[in-house]
Amino acid sequence: MRYRLTFVVGLAIGYVLGTRSGRERYEQIRQGAEQFAQNPAVRNAAEAAALNGRSMATRAFDTVNDRVGHRLPPLVSDKVHAMRDRGVPADDDWGTSNT
Repeated sequence: MRYRLTFVVGLAIGYVLGTRSGRERYEQIRQGAEQFAQNPAVRNAAEAAALNGRSMATRAFDTVNDRVGHRLPPLVSDKVHAMRDRGVPADDDWGTSNT
């Protein structure tokens, strides 16, 4: 019951603060988030994280595959192979410079 009450109170406070700040503040926050997402350093970090995640998934798949004797379900192996084959598109506008 305590957690429900805390959630309801938090919801009410969020609603009140949200309605008081209005549309203008919402637009300011949205524009700030958009500028943040367009920052080259942020985009490079996101790209690096995606590539790192793919390589870690491939290594984990290979390790598990070696230990279980190539008996993974086809769905899992197909997904990993799709991730492995998917590279960065040629018309990628994210950039890869270390700026």
